[in-house]
Amino acid sequence: MSTERSGAEILVETLVAKGVEFVFGYPGGAVLPIYDALFGEDRIRHILVRHEAGAAHAAEGYARATGKPGVVLVTSGPGATNAVTGIADAFMDSIPMVVITGQVPTALIGTDAFQEADTVGITRHCTKHNYLVKDVADLATIVDEAFHIATSGRPGPVVIDIPKDVQIAHARWTGRAPQRRTRYDPQVAAAPAVIADAVAMIAAAERPVFYTGGGVINAGPAASEHLRALQALTGAPVTSTLMGLGAFPADHPAWLGMLGMHGTYEANMAMNQADLIVAVGARFDDRVTGRLDAFSPLSRKIHVDIDRSSINKTVRVDLPVIGDCAVVLAQMIDAWRAAGHEQTDQTGWFARIDGWRARDSLGYPLRGQDIMPQKAIERLYQLTRHRDPVISTEVGQHQMWAAQHFHFTAPNKWLTSGGLGTMGYGLPAAIGAQAGLPDALVIDIAGDASIQMNIQELGTATQYRLPVKVFVLNNEWMGMVRQWQELTYESRYSNSYSDSLPDFVKLAEAYGWKGIRITTMDELDAGIQAMIDHPGPVFVDCLVVKEANCFPMIPSGAAHTDMILYGDDVAGTMDDAAKALV
Repeated sequence: MSTERSGAEILVETLVAKGVEFVFGYPGGAVLPIYDALFGEDRIRHILVRHEAGAAHAAEGYARATGKPGVVLVTSGPGATNAVTGIADAFMDSIPMVVITGQVPTALIGTDAFQEADTVGITRHCTKHNYLVKDVADLATIVDEAFHIATSGRPGPVVIDIPKDVQIAHARWTGRAPQRRTRYDPQVAAAPAVIADAVAMIAAAERPVFYTGGGVINAGPAASEHLRALQALTGAPVTSTLMGLGAFPADHPAWLGMLGMHGTYEANMAMNQADLIVAVGARFDDRVTGRLDAFSPLSRKIHVDIDRSSINKTVRVDLPVIGDCAVVLAQMIDAWRAAGHEQTDQTGWFARIDGWRARDSLGYPLRGQDIMPQKAIERLYQLTRHRDPVISTEVGQHQMWAAQHFHFTAPNKWLTSGGLGTMGYGLPAAIGAQAGLPDALVIDIAGDASIQMNIQELGTATQYRLPVKVFVLNNEWMGMVRQWQELTYESRYSNSYSDSLPDFVKLAEAYGWKGIRITTMDELDAGIQAMIDHPGPVFVDCLVVKEANCFPMIPSGAAHTDMILYGDDVAGTMDDAAKALV
């Protein structure tokens, strides 16, 4: 039975039909009809953020932690433009998200009306697709297709820009979105012949490495299970990008740790000396490859990715495998068994890896009662691991220390901004994750500079009684900026000192949070335990050694073999790396 419903009501009904649990948003004039339709709606919970950037990042965190698409609702003009950073962040990191923006009435588009912005034009470069809805009769179908595009193939954000008059206009509503032929149909399974070639190459390799990325996480839990099963069959060591942590257990003897600019010595050296690289759901990012002409020069390369445009974009590969990571890995397992392949003898390969591990590249000096940031992360990991926490981060040194020293054994436990490197991501992402996983321990590992980018979202956690924890490594610097200035710009610390920091404990208490300050090693474990034990939101201000640097490190544009470790002649290493670029 069909009835007449307003565009706003049709939108809400369609969201319900798509299984949407939460909408992260902020109201304004151009979306008031939608907010009116949400009034009293108990099938969708709206989370009122304090800034539209917070809405986008919260939706990202929700999507990353739950595997479901995040939904954002913001008004026109500044509402939409404030959300663009989060949209771009989701695009770079392949996070499924549907962003609904209000727009001025259709007749006013192009007149520079109050709070008008060309949202479709502005977001064209940072979305998988975007829509300007001109007819209310098309709205339900557009929303239905938007969710399909956001969650299929390589996931990503989709924007639906809805003029206010379309929200008010009425159309027939039958209780479900009108279906039309699927226009977006990415390839999911690889050709059997390609799979056979891939497993034959793996079976013949003497020094193979699985190089895994965020695509394994995005493909769902099955992809991680298949990765572990394929590794058990082949015996090959596994490394991961920043975005792929957790797809393979960090306590497995074949785990090499993270690779790339701040990756482990053994991961980077294994990539450099391998005779076969199997890239799964990774895109050969510049932070991973370093200097391209020196990247893994001895290896043949297999690239598994659902996004055709990622193949050969940066690094030429010998065998492209187009398809969904979970499906392709399952195909590889079946093909390996069907062909009767056996592991090659990799005893010598792992002996070399053990030699690189012996360098203890994540080692660092201790400073008595002063807290080294790496030690703070290690103790946080040890004291929370039994709770299997969800960890988000901001961006900077603390992010890399968390990636290095907090060890993940399962997917969807690590939420961070990789491709865009967005300061201010972590707190709202933690809020989104906590909304989706109300019983989980969710911790945002933050820096004193990054946390201030979206610190107003403390109020969101308070309002919705979300027991998020924030653990700040406070070194009173923009730490990563300072480190680069020290190593590359002769310690000219131009505007990297965080002067006039707030009293974070008092600020947290003003928002209704519990505030804890940790200043010495003697206080570290007790402070972390108090954070864990408190049932509500907690903000920990952990004062760490101010001048600590994040090592290992590959200077920008240098090769994997040009790593800087603690204790190295940093000036000499930087000079050598600079000469290599000439």
